[in-house]
This record gives sequence, C-alpha cells and structure tokens, in this order.
Amino acid sequence: MVAIKDLPREEYIELGHAACAGCGATIAIRHALKALGDNTILTVPACCMSVIQGLYPKNGLCVPVLNTAFMTAGAAASGIAAGLKYMGKDKEINLMAWAGDGGTYDIGIQALSGAAERQTNFIYTCYNNEAYGNTGMQRSGATPYGSFSTTTPTGKMQHRKPFARIMAEHGIPYTASISAAYPRLVYETYSKAKEFVGTRYIEIHTMCPTGWRYLTWDTVEMGKLAVDTGVWIMWEKEGEEWRFLGRSKQIAEGKVKRKPLMDYLKPQGRFRTLIKNPARVEEFERGIEREWKILKQRVEC
Repeated sequence: MVAIKDLPREEYIELGHAACAGCGATIAIRHALKALGDNTILTVPACCMSVIQGLYPKNGLCVPVLNTAFMTAGAAASGIAAGLKYMGKDKEINLMAWAGDGGTYDIGIQALSGAAERQTNFIYTCYNNEAYGNTGMQRSGATPYGSFSTTTPTGKMQHRKPFARIMAEHGIPYTASISAAYPRLVYETYSKAKEFVGTRYIEIHTMCPTGWRYLTWDTVEMGKLAVDTGVWIMWEKEGEEWRFLGRSKQIAEGKVKRKPLMDYLKPQGRFRTLIKNPARVEEFERGIEREWKILKQRVEC
C-alpha cells in the first residue's frame, strides 16, 4: 500500500466547495483525482457532487466538468468517449463519470449498462451514500434494509441491490467496491483502474452525516465500522479474478473478527426504528451473511 507521504501533493478539489461537514464523497473524489491527475474529464449528473463542485458559474474542481441530467452519466460519458476517440485523445485523457447511488442504481442503470455492454472506454464511479442525498434523503436501491429515509419513515423493507456485482457480471475489465474511510486504497484503486481499457466500475461507500444522522467528526470511524462489521465489503474483480481488499480480506481470511453489527447501527439515527425490533436486526444480519457467502464463492472459484 502506498504511504501517505508518497501521495501526490497536487489537489484537484478547491477550498470553499459546497459539501456538508464530514462529507465522505469529498474524501473519495479528492483521492480519486490525485490518482487520475489533471488530464481528466468528469461528467456529473444531478447529485450531491453537482452542488459540491460549485454552484454556477463557479467550479470547485480543478478539472473540466460536464454537469448533465440525472439519468445520463453513462450516456454523456459515452458521447465524450466517442469525441476523444475521434480526436485520437482517448488514450491520454482519463474520462470519468461520477454519480450518486440514486443516479446509478435506479435512474442511471440503463445508460450505464448499455455503455458497459459496448465496452465504452471510461471509469464510472458510484459514490454511494445510500440515499438520494441532494433532494432530502429519499430511499434508493442502495438504501440498506431497515434504514429511515423521507420515503421510508418506518424503515426500508427491502435489502439493497448488489449493484457492484451486477456490473462485474457485465464482463468489464475492472470492478471494485471500496470505502472512502480508506483514502490510500481509493488512490491505489484508481491508479490501477486507469491502466485498463474499456468500462471500469468503482463503487465507493461514502459516509453521510446529514443523511445517516451521526456526528460529523465521526465520518471516517463510521466508514471503518461499516467494513469492520461486514456491512460493507471491499473487493475487486480484475479480468476473471475476484479478490477481497484491505480489511475485508483480513476478515475473510479469519485474521480479524467482525465487530458486532450493533456497533455500526446504534450511532446512526437512521436506524433508530430498526434497532428496536430484534427480528428486523436479524434480517439485516441475514442479508450481510448472504452477501459474504456469494462473494466468498466468487473469490474461491
């Protein structure tokens, strides 16, 4: 793993951006752009990042950004990719779509799946804060079971989609599931991803104190608890090879014991209804075990 002192000094996210205090997405994009460098073009659909990076006519990112409609991150990136290929610049410029979970899991899946099927040459990042954060925290396909949102006031009744696995099954050259709580891993993942050609999908668990209802200074701790309790699993698929990453690899190998689920649920106000119902907590745990079982099968084969 790269040492902190060896990370690039360049910063591509400006002071004065419009993120909430404790925003995990800003940690994620800061280190992703350190890996990709200034030779990068972003397309951003309607989401928190379309506000974070600067209200018109300002821009809080030091790379070109195309803000686009909610469902069109994959389509917009496909158009830019075609233009770069025509100009002969598709090998020298890193093209990345940066979208939230609502614009990925739900509204944007059609354009993204089509781009992946065509093997369009770009990196697609889903920064997953597990709800429609920019419009008031409505539930998305990424919202966890039992979580409060403005559209599930008594807790969501469905488990989240295994979206990173769905993308991996498209046969794309690289897929990864990581966490913003581990910025060096974020940097390493993008450093690896930019070397591939074709569609690459990276999903980053981005902690959100505003929507998850925890104290802003606990952002990194909350992200690490998600991994330590097994709620969020870090892994990658390179070609046909699946492997666990970082802390999740240590858990899978039995070197580290998973922490109790309640360590993660109790500090978050969005789970205040869930934790009062033992049967629903057990259902949450069953969902975790199911995902671990599936991923272990992928890694072992």
